[in-house]
Amino acid sequence: MAAPAPDPQPASDPVRDTSPGPGPVRGTSPGPGPVRDTSPGPGPVRDTNPGPSTTPDADADAPPGPDPLTVPSMSAGPDFVLRPWEMSDLPLIREAAQDPYIPLITTAPSRYSDRAAEEFVRRQWDRAATGAGYPFVIVRSRDRRPVGAIGLWLRDLPEGRASIGYWMVPYGRGQGVTRAALRTVTGWALRDLGIPRLQLFIEPWNTASARIAVDVGYRHEGLLRGWQQVGDERRDMAVYGLLNSDGPVDGRAVASN
Repeated sequence: MAAPAPDPQPASDPVRDTSPGPGPVRGTSPGPGPVRDTSPGPGPVRDTNPGPSTTPDADADAPPGPDPLTVPSMSAGPDFVLRPWEMSDLPLIREAAQDPYIPLITTAPSRYSDRAAEEFVRRQWDRAATGAGYPFVIVRSRDRRPVGAIGLWLRDLPEGRASIGYWMVPYGRGQGVTRAALRTVTGWALRDLGIPRLQLFIEPWNTASARIAVDVGYRHEGLLRGWQQVGDERRDMAVYGLLNSDGPVDGRAVASN
C-alpha cells in the first residue's frame, strides 16, 4: 500500500506491516490541505454550491479559499468500486486499527473506539469539504465489503502535481485490489482532471507497493532521505512519479488532449 496523507487534525498513525501484500503508501498532503486548482486543463470536479457564507465583509480582504470537492463513485474493474466514506465503514476502521503499520503512517486510530472511528470518517469528509483531496473507500462488489482506502491529495496542485496514498486491510490483500484502485484513480486524475504529475512515496522495504506502482506506470525517481516522521523516527521514502505526458495507463492514453 501507499501511505495516505495525514488527516487535517494531528493524530498518530500506523505501525509496521508484517503481513504479505503492499503496505500503506504515503501521500504528501500534510494536514488540512489545500488547495486552489491552478493546474492546466480541467481541474478537479468541484461542487459549485459554496454553502452558507460567513458574516458579510468579514473576509472581504482575504484570498478565496479552496472550493469543496464532490467525491465521485467509480468502478475499479469488475470486482471493486470506489466511493465516498460513510459511517457504515466503521468495521473497516476497526480492521485498520488492528494492523501493525496502518495506524503508524496514517491517521487511522491505533486503539479502536466508535468515537475515534467516527472522527476518522468526519476527517475524510472534511478533506473533500476543504478542497484538500478526494478520499475513497475501496469496496468489493460481490458483497459490498470495504477492504481499504485510497486518496488523491491536492496540496501541491498549484505547482501542477498531486499525490496518491492508499492502504489495504489484510483480507483485501492478494486479490489485485490495490492495483485496480491505483490504476483507476491514476487514470481519472491524469485524463479527467488533467493533473500534470502524480507521485507516490513508498518506504524502500515495501517492495509489494513498489511493484504495483511500476505495474501501473509509475517510475522510480529516487530516494528521499529522512523524508518523513513515522512513529518515533524519520524514515527514507522512495519517490515514484507519473506524468500526464507519459505512456498509457491500462491501455488508454493518459493525456487529455
